[in-house]
Amino acid sequence: MTTIKFDDFLQDELKNNDFKAGYLGEKAILESAIAVSNARQKAGLSQRELAALSHVPQSTIARIERGNNTSIETMSKIAFALNQPLTIHIG
Repeated sequence: MTTIKFDDFLQDELKNNDFKAGYLGEKAILESAIAVSNARQKAGLSQRELAALSHVPQSTIARIERGNNTSIETMSKIAFALNQPLTIHIG
């Protein structure tokens, strides 16, 4: 049985444009989830406290941190509540 390293497998799969589009989309959502969670924890806030400051339901904060997609408007409210800039990179 031949073994293959995951990184090699991923690089091969990324040659498929449909796979690449899905992968990059999910990666961006998960990076947003990590960013919100890290910023909230760094600020010493619970999800409930961030929800109150940002005027976003706590359930939405939880969904974002679990990797669900959200709007730029919601992310902007969260960034403002955390006194952090919202930065979007393309490329």
